[in-house]
Amino acid sequence: MRKLVFALLLSSIAFGDLRAASYKAVPGGVRYEYIGEYDVDRLNKITTSELKEFSDSTVVFPSATNAVALYRVIYPTVVPDKKNKPIDASGLVVIPKLRQAKFPVVSYQHGTVFTKTEVPSYPEQSMETRLEITRFAGQGYILIAADYIGKGISSEPDSYMAKNSMIQACLDMLMASKAVCADLQVQQGDLFLSGWSQGAWNTMAFRNRLEMLGMPVKAAATACTPTDVNLMLTSYLNNPNQLDAAWLTGIFALFLNSYEQNYGMLGLVSASIQPPYQQTARDFYNNKIGWTEASKVFPQTVREFLKPDFIAGSSFYSNEFFERVGADECYRWRYVTPSRYYYGKVDEVIRPYIGATLPVEYQRICGGASAEAIDAGDNATHRNTFIFAVLDQKKWFDSLLSSK
Repeated sequence: MRKLVFALLLSSIAFGDLRAASYKAVPGGVRYEYIGEYDVDRLNKITTSELKEFSDSTVVFPSATNAVALYRVIYPTVVPDKKNKPIDASGLVVIPKLRQAKFPVVSYQHGTVFTKTEVPSYPEQSMETRLEITRFAGQGYILIAADYIGKGISSEPDSYMAKNSMIQACLDMLMASKAVCADLQVQQGDLFLSGWSQGAWNTMAFRNRLEMLGMPVKAAATACTPTDVNLMLTSYLNNPNQLDAAWLTGIFALFLNSYEQNYGMLGLVSASIQPPYQQTARDFYNNKIGWTEASKVFPQTVREFLKPDFIAGSSFYSNEFFERVGADECYRWRYVTPSRYYYGKVDEVIRPYIGATLPVEYQRICGGASAEAIDAGDNATHRNTFIFAVLDQKKWFDSLLSSK
């Protein structure tokens, strides 16, 4: 009977069954519901058999030390680039099942996903989230994670790489998690930040806002960080290499549709994407089709996907899109928070200079807080860099805890 009940709970997590939801309201307009538990055996399965299905990484994770309780959270936020339009967004809070009142906190920002629900509040659909849960919550940290505006329960257009919306969603999720934890009589301790790929960029932008607000962050660690968005996109267009991922056309489809929707760049998709691919790009962005369907229509390279005059504009910041992505860098300020940047030598998405050298050297020159570039190894692909980072981040965070 116990196994049957647990299976039903996992089914609820996997499919995000909101019809049976029983949300509890807490201050600040926040609501949350218990969506299940991962016991130690379940957590250890994530870092063994499930990890093998996800990647060919040879990284070995230590066993989880405690079970965890998972809560889906719905919280109020606003869309900054739409005159602060009030909306609801969703996220996840994971609490260690330990007899203590206070825990350190990791705010995790997830990477690029090609569906609406491959996000933290639907953990059975998100391997990266499950890995973070196991490594951090399964070893005594509270884990919190926003789904972002346009993902999870949100009915808004996807806010993909729309900087102010990303920051707002993460900041309001942090505030919402405090309300949930207070209601659960759990106290939050030191705050750490973690992110991968798109989520690494979100983490940087979020950290900038927290530092501006004087909200302390103990440390931040990101994997495969697209610190300079314009440089990243320009490299794909003008200096492709054999490592480039086959799904980079999907990234451009999300970027261009998101900027059209979130920044009011009317006609951007028509002006940038070749006509045969425009409708598929819109359907993909709107989650009407997945990557499997879209990839059958999209060409092999981004240069075939986009119009030549649009590509030419990448060299001179000569159109509104490239002006905007040029302004959306996330490394040019003098850091207060110690940080680590994990990079892989065979990362098919983020080149090491962009992901690590650039932010580290910038901080060295301007005299900011400690910043380190961490090599994830000669065989570190985009996923393998993330896996290495998750393992190493926990060791570093542990060494910095206030109680140490």
